[in-house]
Amino acid sequence: MNSSGVVEKLHSKITNIVEKLGFELYHLEYVREGGQNILRVFIDNEKGVALDNCVEVSKAVGEMLDKEEPITEEYNLEVSSPGIFRTLYTKEHFNKYINHDVAVKLSALFEGKKKYEGILKGFDSENLMLEINDNEVAIPMSKVSLVTLNPTL
Repeated sequence: MNSSGVVEKLHSKITNIVEKLGFELYHLEYVREGGQNILRVFIDNEKGVALDNCVEVSKAVGEMLDKEEPITEEYNLEVSSPGIFRTLYTKEHFNKYINHDVAVKLSALFEGKKKYEGILKGFDSENLMLEINDNEVAIPMSKVSLVTLNPTL
């Protein structure tokens, strides 16, 4: 099964488990790294996420996976917080972090650069708007490959 199929198949079940335990499912991914398949569950909470929380969610998700066996190939389960340098994946993430400092990596040069840092001011299907040194810069979304919070600015 391809990675998007695994995520699609498991998203609602894992969301339900995570929410019952008092957390938000921030992101779910199924990737192949270093020759291993990894199911990554990123959880979040307004109060933060401790190691014990990750263990609790890992146990609950692991029990469901063992019972239902939705993944037929060998894999590892990882549960963690998205961290302070979290990647923004969804429209909800972008909306939540408007007026926060972000780092943007591009897949191709834009105005001679492949990296930008600034304050996220907005976005739409065409552009990501950043405030950089009191100037608003519209970066084409087609060139954006990664946006992460950058609390060190």
